[in-house]
This record gives sequence, C-alpha cells and structure tokens, in this order.
Amino acid sequence: MSEALPSGQSAPTVLRIVLGKRLKELRESRNAQLEDAGKALGVSHLTIRRIENAQVSLKLPYVRELLRFYEVSDEEARDFTDMAERANEPGWWHNYKTALPDWFRAYVSLETAAEVIRVYEPHYMTGLLQTRDYARAVIRAGFPYEPAEALEHRVDLRLRRQALLEREDAPTLWVVLEEAALRREVGGPEVMRAQIDRVMQAVEDPRITLRILPLAAGAHSGASGHITYFRFQERELQDIVYTEVGLTSAVYLDQRPDVVAHLEAYTRISRLASELLPDPRTYLDQLRKDFKR
Repeated sequence: MSEALPSGQSAPTVLRIVLGKRLKELRESRNAQLEDAGKALGVSHLTIRRIENAQVSLKLPYVRELLRFYEVSDEEARDFTDMAERANEPGWWHNYKTALPDWFRAYVSLETAAEVIRVYEPHYMTGLLQTRDYARAVIRAGFPYEPAEALEHRVDLRLRRQALLEREDAPTLWVVLEEAALRREVGGPEVMRAQIDRVMQAVEDPRITLRILPLAAGAHSGASGHITYFRFQERELQDIVYTEVGLTSAVYLDQRPDVVAHLEAYTRISRLASELLPDPRTYLDQLRKDFKR
C-alpha cells in the first residue's frame, strides 16, 4: 500500500496529501533534512515524515512554524495555512463514518477529488450509477443481518457519492461493465428495469463513457477483479489505482509500474468491449425487454 494513502481511521483527505507533498517540496528546496525540520518543531524526524506523507492530522502551529523555518513569504504562507485549515475540516462523508469501513474512507476522498475516474466492474453495477432500490438490494446481500436503519444509512452514503456527477466540475467517468453485471438479477425484474433505464441515461451523458464487455469475450486481462483508476488535476497527486482484496480490505497503488500495468489492462478491456459491442444502447434496450418476461 502507498505511504501516501494510509488505511484506518486516519485516512487523509486529498488536501492533506497535497499539503504534505508541498511541505516536502519546500523542505527539499531549502536543502533541509527531516531532522532539521524536526528540530525546528521540537519533534522527531518521524513526525515530519508522517506530516509529509499525510499520515497525521495537520496542526496549524506546526504548519506555521515549518513555514517560518523555510522562510516562506507572508502571502505564500497564507495560502498554506488556508489549505491546512480546509484540510482539517471533515469531509462530507464524516456523517457516514458508521457506514464506511476504515479501508474505504480514502476511496471516497479520492473519488470526490478526481478529475477522471475509470472503473471496471465484473460483478455488479458500479456504485456511481446504481439506483436506490438496486443499491439497497446489493448492500442487503453483503450485510444480511444489518438493521433496517443502518442499512438505509449505507444506501444513503452510496447515493450521496453520486452527487459528484451533478457538479459543474464533474469528473469524466469511464465505465466498463461485464455483461454478467447486467444479467445478474438484483432485487427483481422491476428493480432491474429501472436500473437499466439509469444506465441508458448514463450512455447519453457526454461526460460518461460506458462500455459493456460481452461474455463472449472469454478470458481477458481484467478477469482478476474490480479496478478503479483515479486521475487528479493537482500536480502533486499521481494517478492511483484501487483494487479490493477479499471482503474486508483494499489496496491503493500509486507506484508507476503498478499504475501503468492496471491502466494498460483497463485500456485493453475497454477496447475489446468497444469492438465486440460498439453500440451498448441496442443491447440495453433488448435487455430491458428481457426483464419484462
């Protein structure tokens, strides 16, 4: 797992990651070592490393003292402290912390900040395009003993995530769905028809590119499981790939060889889907009719 994306309750917001990297750039531009910055704050060099890697919350006094030590101008310092204040504010998902497993908190922060999101989904409709009834049925399957109120809290979180698609600066979304994800009946025929209608709307959205990979594609490079690929506008943030590991954990990859390997696999899957099913609308229209039978 990337050092920039620690798991657990301290999963950082994107602003914390960006600010940590900028503080590291400042230190290195001043030819200061971790130990030098630590002495300026009266802390160990490990604390400075954790600040730069967004592994701890950003205390404003620490940020101000580091900026003084690096001899940053007042105007630039104001930009840093403003960012630090915003980075310490809880994200909108804070209200859903009981519905968010530790390993998924960083995902929501990354998803909210991404400029481009690429998703390969082999099993179910991707969360950003699920209807409420479909989401409820999927979540109920994963949490069969969840009380009704807690279940709806999880559903609300999933639907709240979709708000990013309505923003003026909405990310570009690329989705490759396995045919099995659409054929698998979730919640019954009526729920499926409504879900297919939602997908058909997405196909018409110029910011969304949706491909369907037919079962006839056979073995392919994405068969290992779900992939989400994030790209960001901020120069400090490298592309990040998210993959799930079993039922209770995930991996966030930001090392270039890993990211490139997953992007190349995604590109091959997308190209294959486009070649085998160039117009998903015709397929979706027929699929909706099939669920009427």
